[in-house]
Amino acid sequence: MSRLAPLSEEPINEDEEYSTNCSKKKGYSWKNWLKTHFYLVFNKKSDLKVLLSVLGCPLFPVSIHSKLPINEVSSSAQYIIQHFSAATGCRKLQGEVKNLFATGKVTMAMVDELGGSPMAGATTVAEKGCFVMWQMAPNKWLIELVVDGHKVVAGSDGNVAWRHTPWLASHAAKGGVRPLRRALQGLDPMAISAVFSPAQYMGEKRVSGTDCFVLKLSADQADLAARSDSTAEMIKHIIFGYFSQRSGLLVHLEDSYLTRIQSPGTYPTYWETTMATKIEDYRIVEGVMIAHGGQSSVMITRFGDSLKSGLSITRMEETWTIDDLAFNVPGLSMDCFIPPEEMQKDYPEENLDWRSPLHR
Repeated sequence: MSRLAPLSEEPINEDEEYSTNCSKKKGYSWKNWLKTHFYLVFNKKSDLKVLLSVLGCPLFPVSIHSKLPINEVSSSAQYIIQHFSAATGCRKLQGEVKNLFATGKVTMAMVDELGGSPMAGATTVAEKGCFVMWQMAPNKWLIELVVDGHKVVAGSDGNVAWRHTPWLASHAAKGGVRPLRRALQGLDPMAISAVFSPAQYMGEKRVSGTDCFVLKLSADQADLAARSDSTAEMIKHIIFGYFSQRSGLLVHLEDSYLTRIQSPGTYPTYWETTMATKIEDYRIVEGVMIAHGGQSSVMITRFGDSLKSGLSITRMEETWTIDDLAFNVPGLSMDCFIPPEEMQKDYPEENLDWRSPLHR
């Protein structure tokens, strides 16, 4: 069997006939995706699939690093993270939390825009759904999200992250294992503290009426190269965390990534995707402050010499709430994070040993 095509972090070709073929052949290519981008972005029947591809299970830009000595990072950043840890109460759970379980609801909608102004006749249709998420340290997670009868499953066994959709089956994410962005939207204070520990302090900014400290994280060049291929180059992927000066809590996340796409004999096209998330409704769960709601908005901007119509913009929105969350759920084992069977068959054991980390 051929190697699975890698998972794209951009909207992808999800045409039903094409998806059937890609599961049997080598997988979709960026060239084929470019040929069908108008179908994806401007065909209302595809809106839900595009929403799920972009908003459903996005990954964080960087992996969770081990804590660095304080002299290797900004003292201001360390102060902010210590303030956050104290505000959430997650310090007392460090080393004691083995897993996490959460359920929630989402409402997604997409508004098409062109040249920065709404398209004639464009409408916003809200789609409602729910999700279940499990996490286990280190770097193991699984999420099942269902919206309007469409189910998306994504997970990580600690070695590779993957996603499964009804229209494209299972695909692996390129690059190193990164945490699920949805888990870092206030659900997992321990992971937030760890991932932002090497962040760069960027100063202060007022966001939604709240005075915040700003921390910045960037994917390094090695990771960007690992997530690129011959026709798609990941140029940057950065994220900003906004921590309230008053409460110490994470109240806003904003990340963006820029991709340069060019097939042989064509002009390059650039896709810039920006996702901003407001994090709110913190409540105490087992002695820890957990965010129970928020809103996300995504702006996809497409530009380049090959676009005769000029700048193209697509906007998506999501509202989410958390219904239930618990730590250290009995019975959750590493077997729950085993990747789909087809992925285990397609990845040679000499390149990626699926069994050893799952049976230690």
